[in-house]
Amino acid sequence: MRILLGSGGIRTEERKNLFLDLVKENFEGCKKVIFIPFASGDYDEYTSSVKEIFSNLGFEIVGIHELENPLEELENMEGIYVGGGNTFSLVKKLHEEKMIEIIRKKVLNDGIPYAGVSAGANVACPTMQTTNDMPIDLVPSFETFNIIPFQINPHYHPGKIWWKENDTLNEHFGETRKKRIQEYHMNHDTPVIGLYEGAFLTCNDEGIELLGNKAAVIIKGLEIETISPNIKMNYDLSTR
Repeated sequence: MRILLGSGGIRTEERKNLFLDLVKENFEGCKKVIFIPFASGDYDEYTSSVKEIFSNLGFEIVGIHELENPLEELENMEGIYVGGGNTFSLVKKLHEEKMIEIIRKKVLNDGIPYAGVSAGANVACPTMQTTNDMPIDLVPSFETFNIIPFQINPHYHPGKIWWKENDTLNEHFGETRKKRIQEYHMNHDTPVIGLYEGAFLTCNDEGIELLGNKAAVIIKGLEIETISPNIKMNYDLSTR
């Protein structure tokens, strides 16, 4: 099993290079990787940009919306990459196209490598319920791929937001990520990992490794534990 999950925020050269190295390693041996652009409003533009970014990694990117028989192609795929954007739009389309079960089976049973960033990381979880996104589409279910046994909160940050107007810093008094995840844990016991910008999880049969940036491990009833890059974890999010 090879799964790569990232938070996004890949804006520096250092983060971009790490991301490309990890993607290349994750899809090693693949000649063709199917890309799912459903979290975006423009599938063609998004697919074109991903093709350009990954152009030197040794495999071909094919947008799933470009395929005549996408479900048949999924059965024969070598790798799958799910891009970021709006998780509600992504999940709605995945259910409409009946792709949830096929992709889950291909990753867990057949060992097809998977990579996803932001919304693409959200849908690797049991549900999409720890996304940060606006519910712009009505999803038929919160169910997602469930290829990892924990939840991810991408773009995590530990405190309140300050914003600048006319050289004046102003405090934003809305709910923090911590508060939102506490609300999730009022009704659910699944552990959550909050990925800081530029953080990645590499997952295989041995466990998980955090790379690139910090993460917050949030387990119901326990204090939040902030962990540093290069920490290895088990699938219950305990360190090893």
